[in-house]
Amino acid sequence: MDSILNHPKFNLFVNSFYTVGNATRRIPAGYVPTKAETYWLSIFEGRNEALVFGVVAFLHHFITYYLRYLPYYVADYIPFLQKYRLQPAVSDERWWHCLKSLLISQFLIQLPMMLLFFPAANVVGFELSLPFPPIRKVILQCVTFIFIEDFYHYFVHRLMHNKFLYKRIHKVHHEYTAPFGITAEYAHPLETIILGQGTIGGPLLYTFFVEPVHITTMLWWITLRLWQTIEAHCGYDFPWSMYHWFPLWAGADHHDYHHMAFVNNFASTFRYLDRILGTDASYQVYHQKRIEKQKDLNKKKTL
Repeated sequence: MDSILNHPKFNLFVNSFYTVGNATRRIPAGYVPTKAETYWLSIFEGRNEALVFGVVAFLHHFITYYLRYLPYYVADYIPFLQKYRLQPAVSDERWWHCLKSLLISQFLIQLPMMLLFFPAANVVGFELSLPFPPIRKVILQCVTFIFIEDFYHYFVHRLMHNKFLYKRIHKVHHEYTAPFGITAEYAHPLETIILGQGTIGGPLLYTFFVEPVHITTMLWWITLRLWQTIEAHCGYDFPWSMYHWFPLWAGADHHDYHHMAFVNNFASTFRYLDRILGTDASYQVYHQKRIEKQKDLNKKKTL
């Protein structure tokens, strides 16, 4: 125990909770920050960096999550769009139950995790100083992260359907057999923590094996991840949905079946693992029948 407490990285982790923002420490000699970089540093200046980043990360996650859901929420009240719904809508009572449970989880589970991230990033080796990474690097890293997360999610999610784990943990997420956007994070606290490791796993592996990931890249990555997971749970199969023009993408059509049937389609973002490993067999039959049914309806309309 003493060796752990005296380890330099443990001391760095602990000291990070007390570090006060100082722009001169974050700007390389001779570098002139952009306006965006100056504003970013000003948020931390003279304040506890770990606390400020935790609050920034939480607000970013919270606002992005519900803004991403907003178009689908509005769609629920547009009659013309109901023909694209994959399953009937849940009752208002069930909707409010989901929202209340989510808010509890986000404040009591996710917020503490985010408050720990800045000290952990210090220890792991994330880049915290200027300059911001170029956009091409951010895109490359985020694409890498989404493939790593999808790989992790597939196998852990599939394991969650083991009888023992499903009954005690994953069953909570499956309370909603007809998902809607914000059910994406409706889950048992342990599932939130376990599957959440896939989200931070990509940046950690990239930092360890390739190069340090800038802490601001995490905000871009979380934006992409929330965009994807809410779309997967939205409950709508619109003609403009991404998988119609990017077949590798899973989307709502793919994940909605998982909630409806409790089997198949374990990946979070892409379809290739389910196809290669044969965990989309019953979905393929269902999907083909749905396509044929839609074609028959279209024919009847033209007669």
